[in-house]
Amino acid sequence: MSRILVVEDEERIASFVRKGLGANGFAVTVVTTGRDAVECALTGDFDLMVLDLGLPDEDGFGVLRRMRRLGATLPVIILTARDGVRDTVTGLEIGADDYMTKPFRFEELLARVRLRMRSERGAELTVLRAGELALDLRTRRATTGEGTIDLTAREFALLELLLRHPAQVLSRAQILSHVWGYDHDPGSNVVDVYIRALRRKIGDRRIETVRGMGYRLAG
Repeated sequence: MSRILVVEDEERIASFVRKGLGANGFAVTVVTTGRDAVECALTGDFDLMVLDLGLPDEDGFGVLRRMRRLGATLPVIILTARDGVRDTVTGLEIGADDYMTKPFRFEELLARVRLRMRSERGAELTVLRAGELALDLRTRRATTGEGTIDLTAREFALLELLLRHPAQVLSRAQILSHVWGYDHDPGSNVVDVYIRALRRKIGDRRIETVRGMGYRLAG
């Protein structure tokens, strides 16, 4: 199992990222200071770091510079509220592999994490399957016995989530956090709307409703 180090001082975002990555098969450790980030990076126990710049004891750029100077080579994705071009360029020039700004969508962060992991570890599975249903992660299209189905970005993310957890009941809250992001209104009915839309495209029986709990992909 790939291990990811999340360096984030804001508890709500740290919890959101930890739960989301954990649900997608990653082992996640969260630290809140630059000192701990550098110490963990130097152990060689982690495969990737998600790094916030606004840390309580040290600026994230300083953390990244020290890591690289001391020989830590793990990929780093900066995740920060700083959206200026100068900050982006600085981060990439001193050794970051990617740069994302807040607010963000979890599906985008997950895609970037997977991209970096593939770069380090080789090719990843690119087609998810459940019976006759298949989802191609490269073309972003689904296929069934009846042919090819075009999906919107949200439908694609929702179907990918269901396919990656075929035996798991996913609550509306879990689906919201994974597909729409940590800042989405938890009282929204958007999940139910998209489930209905997805059922119309892939077939009603392929997504089961578990009353009082959520949804899961039919076996």
